[in-house]
Amino acid sequence: MFEKTLTDLIRGIRTNKKNEQKYIAACLQEIRQEVKSNDPDVKAVAISKLTYLQMLGYDMSWASFHVVEVMSSAKFLQKRIGYLAATQSFRQDTDVLMLTTNLLKKDLASGNHLEVGVALNGLAHIVTPDLARDLCQDLVSMLNHSRPYVRKKVVLVLYKLFLKFPEALRLSFPRLKEKLDDPDPSVACAVVNVICELARKNPKNYLSLAPQLFSILNTSTNNWMLIKIIKLFGALTPLEPRLAKKLLPPITQHIQTTHAMSLLYECIHTVITGGMLNLGGNSDSLAAMCVNKLRIFLEDTDQNLKYVGLLALAKILPTHPKLVSEHKDIILKCIDDPDISIRLRALDLVVGMVNKKNCTDIVKRLMSHLLPSSNSDPTTSYPPPSTLLEPAYRSDIINRVIYICSQNSYSNITNFEWYIAVLVDLTYVSGVKVGEILTQQIMDVGVRVKSVRQYCVKTMQRLISDANLLENCKLPDSNAEVLYAAAWISGEYCSYLEKPIETIEFLVQPGVTKLSHNVQAVYVHAVLKIYAYWANSLVYNWDDDAKQELIQITAKLKDKIGMFSSCTDLEVQERAYNTREIFSIIHQNLINEENDLKENGYSSQKAPAIITELSPLFFSFELNPVAPKAQKKVPVPEGLDLDAWINEPLPESENNESEEEEESYGYGYGQTFGGSGDLIFSDGNGATVGRRRRRKNGRKNGYESEDNEEIREKRRNERRERIKNDPYYINVDDKSPLKRSRSDGRSDGLSSRKTEEIDVDSIPVVRLTMDDFDFKC
Repeated sequence: MFEKTLTDLIRGIRTNKKNEQKYIAACLQEIRQEVKSNDPDVKAVAISKLTYLQMLGYDMSWASFHVVEVMSSAKFLQKRIGYLAATQSFRQDTDVLMLTTNLLKKDLASGNHLEVGVALNGLAHIVTPDLARDLCQDLVSMLNHSRPYVRKKVVLVLYKLFLKFPEALRLSFPRLKEKLDDPDPSVACAVVNVICELARKNPKNYLSLAPQLFSILNTSTNNWMLIKIIKLFGALTPLEPRLAKKLLPPITQHIQTTHAMSLLYECIHTVITGGMLNLGGNSDSLAAMCVNKLRIFLEDTDQNLKYVGLLALAKILPTHPKLVSEHKDIILKCIDDPDISIRLRALDLVVGMVNKKNCTDIVKRLMSHLLPSSNSDPTTSYPPPSTLLEPAYRSDIINRVIYICSQNSYSNITNFEWYIAVLVDLTYVSGVKVGEILTQQIMDVGVRVKSVRQYCVKTMQRLISDANLLENCKLPDSNAEVLYAAAWISGEYCSYLEKPIETIEFLVQPGVTKLSHNVQAVYVHAVLKIYAYWANSLVYNWDDDAKQELIQITAKLKDKIGMFSSCTDLEVQERAYNTREIFSIIHQNLINEENDLKENGYSSQKAPAIITELSPLFFSFELNPVAPKAQKKVPVPEGLDLDAWINEPLPESENNESEEEEESYGYGYGQTFGGSGDLIFSDGNGATVGRRRRRKNGRKNGYESEDNEEIREKRRNERRERIKNDPYYINVDDKSPLKRSRSDGRSDGLSSRKTEEIDVDSIPVVRLTMDDFDFKC
């Protein structure tokens, strides 16, 4: 009467919040005494309390044997406590599980269906390969139990047995198949559920069930079972294409009539994955019906339905993009959804719907998400877009915008000036560091599209002159890398510059040294190219004013370009020193020429040659894009044999040939020894890895000809004499079984694992001493 019940334990834990650990420790001490009691009621209450503490994180593995004792109680309430404790605490390696086999057999054979149900539930949690093997036959025989309650549980428990003991599936599958026609719908539903789970691993094994499943599909009104059957048919249809035509009428009827969203989605998903949209005939009308039904998902307030609706539309998009594009309005609304997963799925659809007509509108819609929140629509109930966008999502939007516009070699772009403007806008509103990809796009478009170069140069000049972009180049979200493209394009196509000198001044302003090294290197090179173009343009209007202007600008640039010389990057240093030296030479040449003219009293009528010689360095040829596979299209010149030797390989020396001949002699099994006693490993075919050389295909060594037969035989004899008393070699003669016959009838002494076995008795036994090399065979 003084023992704590489970309710008392819970109340005590809540009361002793400050000393909870101390209180639970005291309770555990009491439980250790109670589980040893001979009173089954006391023991059952103790196990129930211990089970509760186990859910709080306390170990109860020490009480496993007492749990089995409670499981074996004759009282149902105590037995239920024991099985609950077992499902909570037993693991695959629990020692007492071997004691439960007979207990489970007894409970499974009980006349009380509630005890049978408790045993089946416990077995599903604690089953091991040994228990599955021992209880398989008992469970299969219970499939014919009189109570549907038991049959249903047995079917579900069999699935857990199949996972632990796969052989049980082969033994019980015929009986399991019969249960598909069970008069109780719950049993049939359980069988369908088990088969559906098993078919995930190998659906081919369950094709024979198609007739029975099709009958259930036409007759059942249980939505849950219909979902499972349709899902199973979705896995079987790719294996048996004829099923698609057979399933199309009932599935279409379910799509048209059902009000269950789960069943509707599963039908649409099976239509898509089963290839029913590609059967021809009425497949277009079926696809239109599916898309219209999926619009209901997108309009629903349930976020889960929106998500699965977008997933299904993404699967229809590759085959029927026009049908999906008709619902562009509702899909674009999903981009404003507060749920990030829904926005990402909507973006996937948007990317697939883009074409020449709607590319501009879609890009503008995506760009609006990157703008400040003041530009958002105040009538929507969602937060402003800019407050929703994390850096990763902003980067994802930008990457998708660029992919939309650049896919298939810019096939969706009709106005490249608009695209250049988009790229420049992204530089300012991206909010994340995406300068590298923007740089690549700007340069690619500038080089590929000649018609846009003038506008591109004009736009890049504005970027170079932007003081804010230069000032904030060190910020984490700065895209100052775009200045790389701006400087390169301004230098390469400087003929489109309206004010070249002004551009040069922006390129050599003091703040540019804060830019990254690769950008500074392009800046230095762009200065020289623009200067060369500008100086060359003065030749056509050469006079004293042009000459003085050239001298002043050259002197100024010679001084300013020196700031790049202190850069820690070697590339920037080298370019800076080279450019400054060029300016120095030009400036000195101009000064010397002017002094000479003054001494002689002449006026300058012609520009110096050094000015006209500088421009061809950069502008002799136009830089054009080259496709990655362009080299393959270049024809091979006549008379050029790509397979012929450019230089014939040198013949091998006689010493090398002799060494190869010696090393080709096989001594031992799977290995050879060199003339100096070096071990040379060989593969199973007698080919050595080491000093041995492989002969080239189609080339014979000089000593392999018939004329050298006597020389080769003489070398063999000399070698045999040399190694006759060498203990590191196995003596080989013409009668030795170690020899192998070659295809040409000659013996090469190599042993082979594949062709013959080695005669162990023929191998001499050698005994070596430290004093001498006397040996006996």
